[in-house]
Amino acid sequence: MLYRDIVTQGTKHEDYYGKARETGITFIEYSREMHPVLENGRVRVFDEFLGEELNLPYDLVVLSTPMVAHPDAADLGQKLKVPVDEYGFFLEAHVKLRPVDFATDGIFVCGCAHWPANVGESVSQAYGAASRASIPLSVGHVKTEPLIAVVDENECSGCGLCELTCPFKAIRIEEIEKGRKAKVIAASCKGCGACGAGCPERAITMQHFTDNQLLAQVIPLSEAIP
Repeated sequence: MLYRDIVTQGTKHEDYYGKARETGITFIEYSREMHPVLENGRVRVFDEFLGEELNLPYDLVVLSTPMVAHPDAADLGQKLKVPVDEYGFFLEAHVKLRPVDFATDGIFVCGCAHWPANVGESVSQAYGAASRASIPLSVGHVKTEPLIAVVDENECSGCGLCELTCPFKAIRIEEIEKGRKAKVIAASCKGCGACGAGCPERAITMQHFTDNQLLAQVIPLSEAIP
């Protein structure tokens, strides 16, 4: 068996590898620069461990194809506002604390969308994702952090810049009696402050982090510095 890299995750797969060695299967590592070559009914490969080139006869050559991410994963990630890694697989919010959650609430990941996984891993993650999704569904409502954006309708001009700026799609422009005004979707807002920083009318403030509250912290700090 010719390989460039072997990873045996968990004791079960490590046992498979050990039993294969015990039955007499030989594992030969080759480098990325020197790929195996088929010629005249033999495989010519440079053995990294022995430091020499081998010519092995063969009856059948079987290629182990890699499991890769879906080509549209990056586009889907942008639409859902969820990240993907350098290989195109989706990234969880935290590998240990929130293994099936995204930073965007209400969206969960499992199986081969997360990483190359076998059936057992996929089923286990699917149970976890379904369990997490069932919590808000059974409760019927969601709890949000108090740090969210607040719109002053008297100052808002309805330009729509905040709607374009918000990375979580938590602001939309609506027609009300006062005209076009921005409205914050509290359940989607993460309190990042992008809308407040970009509002040309200064009509958006962050709850509990208003300009006056921030200045009240900064001014005493600056006065304390000699």
